[in-house]
Amino acid sequence: MATTAALMLLALVLFYLMTSIKIVRQGYQYTIEHFGRYTTTAAPGFNFYPAFFYRVGRRVNMMEQVIDIPGQEIITKDNAMISTDGVVFFQVLDAAKAAYEVSDLYVALLNLVTTNLRTVMGAMDLDETLSKRDEINARLLSVVDHATTPWGVKITRVEIKDIRPPQDIVNAMARQMKAEREKRANILDAEGARASEILRAEGQKQARILEAEGRRESAFRDAEARERAAEAEAKATELVSDAIEKGSSQSLNYFIAQKYVEAVGKFATSTNAKTILFPVEATQLIGTLGGIGELARDALGQQAAPSAPATGAPSLPGERSVPRVKGTPEQK
Repeated sequence: MATTAALMLLALVLFYLMTSIKIVRQGYQYTIEHFGRYTTTAAPGFNFYPAFFYRVGRRVNMMEQVIDIPGQEIITKDNAMISTDGVVFFQVLDAAKAAYEVSDLYVALLNLVTTNLRTVMGAMDLDETLSKRDEINARLLSVVDHATTPWGVKITRVEIKDIRPPQDIVNAMARQMKAEREKRANILDAEGARASEILRAEGQKQARILEAEGRRESAFRDAEARERAAEAEAKATELVSDAIEKGSSQSLNYFIAQKYVEAVGKFATSTNAKTILFPVEATQLIGTLGGIGELARDALGQQAAPSAPATGAPSLPGERSVPRVKGTPEQK
């Protein structure tokens, strides 16, 4: 009997010890209650609390968690009905507050986020709700995190997953977007045509400026050439005048014969004249050529013999003596 009693006592002691040992997994914390009153929080690992005197109150998940917000029908500021949903990420920082400050943490968070989502998006226009998701997320995060601080919960992120306007509004937005893009395309085409015309006008202006500068430069060069030619002509005339003043008529004969030859050469090169008729005065050209020959012989230092009256030519084209020139029987 004593052995049996001892074994039973040992079994009771072992059972008491086993029930007093609390093993807490990593990522969790247990609240410990003493006769129903919270006393401490058991950290992950081995913990010993005497049974029947202490018990585990709540097992609190300390890891970051996510709550899926179901779809909500929201009326915007401009009376447009939209459907939206989202997710909330949170983490418990104080296990005791999360266990004893709120009855059901998950339900409380879900309702809190849903009501604030309606409040924030209901105060915005439809266009703002579609284009300012970051602003909606930031406002929701600020409001919900401030409200959950007494619960020992930190809201790390609030994200809007989807915003679905009605189908008729979607169609109207598509038509608006198409019209806006066509407007932009027309504006770009007009700006391109305007820029093209401006560039073309600038090019024509520059071409006319360059052409005018070219004509000015050409006129300047032509005037300079005429000036040089006039100076040369004046110089030649001055030299001839000086020679005449000194009593030499050969230079005058040379000057007149040169002009006469140039005039006759123009008749000879004419494309319209097939037959050229020289007047009687044209025979004076031969005498002029004789004067040119005398000038050439004087320049070479040769002494020319006196010309015979039959083949000679007058020194000046104004003299009326005509040389005898052999011709055909028809000319005689």
